[in-house]
Amino acid sequence: MPLYPHPHHQPEWQPPHLPPGGPGLPGWLEERLFDQRIVMLRGQLTAETATGIAAALLTLDSAGPEAIHLHVSSPGGDLSAALSVVDVMDALSAPVHALVTAEAGGAALAVLAAADQRAAYRHARFRLNEPRAAGVTGTADEVAAAAGQHLRELEEVVVRLAEITGKPRSRIEDDLSAGRRLTAAEALEYGLIGEVVAPKKNGPR
Repeated sequence: MPLYPHPHHQPEWQPPHLPPGGPGLPGWLEERLFDQRIVMLRGQLTAETATGIAAALLTLDSAGPEAIHLHVSSPGGDLSAALSVVDVMDALSAPVHALVTAEAGGAALAVLAAADQRAAYRHARFRLNEPRAAGVTGTADEVAAAAGQHLRELEEVVVRLAEITGKPRSRIEDDLSAGRRLTAAEALEYGLIGEVVAPKKNGPR
């Protein structure tokens, strides 16, 4: 099944504002992408960007059952923010097809693992590293509780990665601890993605 959107679906409303994760997109381009059921996950994942992504996903899901295309270019970010996007993806009726356009690492891997289909461009890069926890201040008990919550969230990510890759959880944990880096071809072999997008044009003769 192709991972590219079909432009026949044209929602009648404007896309929700997506807080930029990196350089902002022009409004007309954001609208055009939204019309094609494309949502961008760009830059570091924060609570703000996760809220915008979740709103876009929910809006497109209510518009129809066609696949939603999530374009990922993120080195990571806050794990709790990533899991808030994952919770929304788990609740959608429409399938989500993720395409790694440049990079995916850390917390972005949790979002990638939640997609129904996963692909990457040939020169995309992956980094298996432990997603970071949001900064917590407060009493010793509050900091300890937050640390425990982060460990539980990290375990959920490990389980999801083990499920999609078929790798033992111990292997996933070791690779996350080591910060293992993968090319798109290596990510395909590892099981993180199911397809490396081939160029449509022939190379120079």
